[in-house]
Amino acid sequence: MMIRIDFKSGKPIYLQVVDQIRYAAASGQLRPGAALPSIRPLAQELRVNRNTIAKAYTELENQGVIETLAGKGSFVKDNHSPFTKQAKQKLLVGEIDQAVVTAHHLQVDRETFLRLVHERLDHYSGGTPERKRKESK
Repeated sequence: MMIRIDFKSGKPIYLQVVDQIRYAAASGQLRPGAALPSIRPLAQELRVNRNTIAKAYTELENQGVIETLAGKGSFVKDNHSPFTKQAKQKLLVGEIDQAVVTAHHLQVDRETFLRLVHERLDHYSGGTPERKRKESK
């Protein structure tokens, strides 16, 4: 798992770490029981204060995503079910909010934005049902 920090985003660094680890757990990139990097080495790798990583891990523990075992480290929680509908929707809403804000700043109107969303959905699902019917003829 690779964590990337955007120092220019305006989003607190610890929340960037929380979101990326939570997303990795929800997507299956991090499996239950997987060990997370220790605080000090991760802080050095990301070039941030170790208290920032400690704060992120504390937040993840409070959310029930990870558990910390004294002397052993931090692990993705075995009983954490990252695939619940609520968890998926929360991750998706954050991404949608970012896209909506970007569209607003770029002055993209609602119809154009929604058309682009539909096009991207079609692209990743292999095309519209109507297009699939035309291609199969």
